[in-house]
Amino acid sequence: MTNIATTIDHTLLKPESTESQVVQLCKEAAEYKFASVCINPTWVETAVAQLANSEVKVCTVIGFPLGASTLETKAFETTDAISKGASEIDMVINISALKSGNTALVKKDIEAVVNAAKGKAIVKVILETCLLTNEEKETASRLSKEAGADFVKTSTGFSTGGATIEDVKLMRKTVGDELGVKASGGIRSLEDVEAMIEAGATRIGASSGVKIMQGLSSDSDY
Repeated sequence: MTNIATTIDHTLLKPESTESQVVQLCKEAAEYKFASVCINPTWVETAVAQLANSEVKVCTVIGFPLGASTLETKAFETTDAISKGASEIDMVINISALKSGNTALVKKDIEAVVNAAKGKAIVKVILETCLLTNEEKETASRLSKEAGADFVKTSTGFSTGGATIEDVKLMRKTVGDELGVKASGGIRSLEDVEAMIEAGATRIGASSGVKIMQGLSSDSDY
């Protein structure tokens, strides 16, 4: 049976989030033994310090939330975040290039981050599925795999929609068993988590991690 806590990236990415909220997020992550905290790059060092005595990873976002910065910028952001202690990188794909049919640039963009992170951090590629056709979702997932990413991820949580069962299934089918699939955006309950895992997700991005775990408190299956 899946250990729910170890699938959750406990997330706080709102632009108005404060240092005290980040500290609280880290305390919750350590208490519940979540997979990681996912925070904006400016808070990486704070999170690393807070989680020094735990197994919780520090995850940060790159090219967030639009994916529109250059690949050189994304590579630098990645190197900088890793130097400050991040061990998981969630990058936003170049959505504009994908929509333009420039698959070569999309792949190079992902490769730039993968190469910057190689041996130091895992890379999750955010597709922003709500903006893509099914064909584009498949293409983005395939390119992520070809570029050496570790995960594909549905959403930033800052666009027009979040994770859906259908998208998770499609992404899982496209990448096979070799990559992880992270469902993120709008996941607020234990039922949501279970549905996403059933669909093929291996990681969950959620700002409601504590609420989700409290929903497990009387469930002896986990």
